[in-house]
Amino acid sequence: MNAVGGDEEKRDGPLAGAVEPPVTPTAGYAQDSSAAPSPQQLATKRVAVFVDGFNLYHGLHDLSGRKHLWLDLVGLSGRLLKPDQRLVEVSYFTARVRNHPAGAKRQDLYIRALQATGVRVVEGRFQEKTQQCRGCGVSWRTYEEKETDVNLCIALIDGARRHAFDVGLIVSGDSDMVPAVKAVRAMNGGVRLVAAFPPKRFSRELQDSVHARLHVGADKVRQSQLPSVVKGADGEYRRPGYWT
Repeated sequence: MNAVGGDEEKRDGPLAGAVEPPVTPTAGYAQDSSAAPSPQQLATKRVAVFVDGFNLYHGLHDLSGRKHLWLDLVGLSGRLLKPDQRLVEVSYFTARVRNHPAGAKRQDLYIRALQATGVRVVEGRFQEKTQQCRGCGVSWRTYEEKETDVNLCIALIDGARRHAFDVGLIVSGDSDMVPAVKAVRAMNGGVRLVAAFPPKRFSRELQDSVHARLHVGADKVRQSQLPSVVKGADGEYRRPGYWT
């Protein structure tokens, strides 16, 4: 989730109850080996969640500005599960902000908070490029996001190849995911793919390529906010005051 926005082209395009974060989290999840397994742990269908950070960011921003950007992805994912499903991994795909120190600091806080809750963060990059006005000839420097979609698609295909999940939940409204969805369906017919469209985001092409789709509603977004302070292994991560 880009803290200050991102490539304009990306515009088109469940805390309690979450189970089995992929990485041992450091944000207050106590582990008790003597406790009886929860219903979620006994569920049979493994769900992996793949989050398109930029698409989700723009959807959240269009929904409520900066109010709900401190989003708990593990919590949100848990709220999207069915009773017979269990969460095995949440992966978040983004790229680091360039040439905006304040935005980069907010983004770093959010990434660290996500990692403390067990989210796997996969980073792409922003590539500098020059644009020029055809009318007046004035040129300026801008940045184009690269590799985020590719990284998500590779992870989706690789996970399906390794039979690492039974259901792949793709949080995006970007049609660029369609070729990867088709590749997974051709390679592993036992995998079920679901598009979870972020607020204010939708793709007909993506909807038509997956087995099922759902919309991430405003209520689930409001219910899935991280605590104001998230404790991590190397410190505390506080929700930026700007995100209010």
